[in-house]
Amino acid sequence: MKKMWDGRFSQASNELLESFNASINFDKNLYKEDIAGSIAHASMLGECGILSQDESAKIIAGLEQILNEIECGEFSFNIADEDIHMAIEKRLSQIIGALGGKLHTARSRNDQVALDFRLYCQKQNKKIATLLKDLISTLKNIASEHLDTLMPGFTHLQHAQPISFAFYLLAYAFMFMRDFSRLESSFARNNLSPLGSCALAGTPYPTKREIISAKLGFDGITQNAMDSVSDRDFALELLFNISLIFTHTSRLCEEMILWSSQEFSYISISDAFSTGSSIMPQKKNPDVCELIRGKTGRVYGNLMALLTTMKALPLAYNKDMQEDKEGVFDSIKTACDSLIILNQMLKSTQINKANMLKACKSGHLSATDLADYLVSNFNEAFRSAHNITGRCVALAEKLGKDLSELDLNELKSIDARFDENALKALSLLSSKEARKSAGGTANQSVKIQLELVENFLNSAKF
Repeated sequence: MKKMWDGRFSQASNELLESFNASINFDKNLYKEDIAGSIAHASMLGECGILSQDESAKIIAGLEQILNEIECGEFSFNIADEDIHMAIEKRLSQIIGALGGKLHTARSRNDQVALDFRLYCQKQNKKIATLLKDLISTLKNIASEHLDTLMPGFTHLQHAQPISFAFYLLAYAFMFMRDFSRLESSFARNNLSPLGSCALAGTPYPTKREIISAKLGFDGITQNAMDSVSDRDFALELLFNISLIFTHTSRLCEEMILWSSQEFSYISISDAFSTGSSIMPQKKNPDVCELIRGKTGRVYGNLMALLTTMKALPLAYNKDMQEDKEGVFDSIKTACDSLIILNQMLKSTQINKANMLKACKSGHLSATDLADYLVSNFNEAFRSAHNITGRCVALAEKLGKDLSELDLNELKSIDARFDENALKALSLLSSKEARKSAGGTANQSVKIQLELVENFLNSAKF
């Protein structure tokens, strides 16, 4: 089969090259973007007088027919066409004759693929941001029901201080809000049209790139043709943003796995989002969380692959850049699927308040509060107060009690200054409510955090 570029060649392509060189098997996913870009380009050529209005209209009608054929399953993708661009141009020429060849005036496959891929990444950026917004909303809604649900806060996976479950969930809400803002800023930074850059140096035709930019919803045009056709920052940013989203979802899923185990039993994941064992009838496995945790390595790998591909490429376009798409397609699908199922799983997860409260009564969670009591009431240096409290913890350990369960006489055996207020300081609820500083776990601080999340959700653009 003749190639559209075969004028210079005297030999047909080797069959091995046909398969090795082609990208049609995966870049056909860009058909909507390719046709949208071609329609905008044909329209611009007509408006600039490079094509007649009649020629432009016939090309656009042919492209719209091809779009319908693809979406109806009537279009035949052939590996000999190499890529989606050539496949569509060939079909266009079959429909409208030699006029189809005029569509490629004042553009190259280099700026064409740069446009298609950028349009695709921008659209998927918005989709992922919307799914993140849904997840943040779910976390906020669950948090609003658990301001007074006590649980242990951890450092080093050891009991540290009492917090509310609402406070815990909002920690992840703020992580995902940062992820959203990165997607938002990346979208704005990359919302520029590269079409019209041609192969690498621009075009001698009297084009108006701004017309295409406006028709496709971009904010403007890229400013250097050589950079435009060789830039894949927009794809790398998307891969990085997805990777960081998975850093956060993986941390959440790791804790969901822990919290749902018999050792913790803080939560119960719905049967609808759990699996069983082929040999152990009693098992209920948190496979959704484990898969998301596992897929984190996959999206990290896609980021590293494209970074490595781009790291030493000379300007401008090189065929290496054909390797830019499959990893991006994979990471996008992985992100969308994971965010959707994680959100639904969280909505149906049962919170075991009693077990969380019971866990708070071990590990001496209010020890810092007892030290703060000594500082506040007796002007004790914190280091000295820390030592006295440590001795109280040692006594509780010896007696087989939690620090919060010591009575006044037991406290006085360590330091005679202890009084009834010391017992109040050791209260788990008092400990939580004492932390009223901005960003703290006290209800008044958590309510402000909930309001911040609500305001974010109401003002988010995507």
